[in-house]
Amino acid sequence: MFFKRASNEVEHQRNERLLDAVYSTKASWDHARETERAVYEANVNSELHYRSRIQEQKFLYLYKLARKFKVHGTLNQGVIDR
Repeated sequence: MFFKRASNEVEHQRNERLLDAVYSTKASWDHARETERAVYEANVNSELHYRSRIQEQKFLYLYKLARKFKVHGTLNQGVIDR
């Protein structure tokens, strides 16, 4: 009888430690996932920003080149209303 009670108490302490470890590991895993998402989103946003800047620079280069050679395009009739 004496050993049975001690065994139950040891088992109960083990279960408590195991649950504490599970909860702390789950919390740390959630934190790591959120950090990974934040870093990924930050990289995507900066990548999108850089891609739009590249497209802007391409447009400005071609626009300056067209002005240099005095190239004229046609006007979009949907924009001009008389």
